[in-house]
Amino acid sequence: MIPLKHYIDDFLHLFFPHNCMACHTDIIHAGDIVCAECISRLPQTGFLLHSHNPVEKIFYGRMHIEKAGSAFYFTKGSVIQNIIIQLKYKGNMEAGRFLGRLLGRQLAASKRFDDVDVIVPMPLNEKKLFKRGYNQSAVIADGIASVWDKPIIADAVERVLFTETQTHKTRIDRWQTMENVFAVIQPELLAGKHVLLVDDIVTTGATFEACGQCILAIPNTKLSLATVACTI
Repeated sequence: MIPLKHYIDDFLHLFFPHNCMACHTDIIHAGDIVCAECISRLPQTGFLLHSHNPVEKIFYGRMHIEKAGSAFYFTKGSVIQNIIIQLKYKGNMEAGRFLGRLLGRQLAASKRFDDVDVIVPMPLNEKKLFKRGYNQSAVIADGIASVWDKPIIADAVERVLFTETQTHKTRIDRWQTMENVFAVIQPELLAGKHVLLVDDIVTTGATFEACGQCILAIPNTKLSLATVACTI
């Protein structure tokens, strides 16, 4: 027999359509935000499992990090791009928590990041925070912490300068733009800890380098990096 709940879900779906946030199909279980087909198409990198992966190599000779990695590849028109757009530009915070849970499960499964003490979301400037209403990296961090037992410290580092979008800038322009953008305002919260700095996407690594160098200036602090996606 088909459970009564299935009949109820189908009935409600007629009047309150429920669609996948990535492909917009209505073939999706009640309570899910991404359909099974889209989840199966997520392009996993496997980077979090291995040292000397392409994300870690971005920072060779630029900044000392313990470990780094991204969960998925980012490409235009992809499922990952659609979900990140929902998070950053459509006000869909549940999209961020969903991505965070995916990243958190990979971090936990890798075991390489077990010695991380705290999660620090990439800070967002007050101007952008006011416009968006939330920090997308902090939402992702919440998702990570819901499946991986690590505390979040979101108020130790600030983004003190406003910067325009980095999307169409060259590598050198991105690096120059990010100079003096971040400041540590409560170093005692991170001193002596292994910090995992989290963001949605890594491209050239300029933002991570600018923020990471501030964190590494705190005595006896170690730094690792993780993102939902990478453009490598």
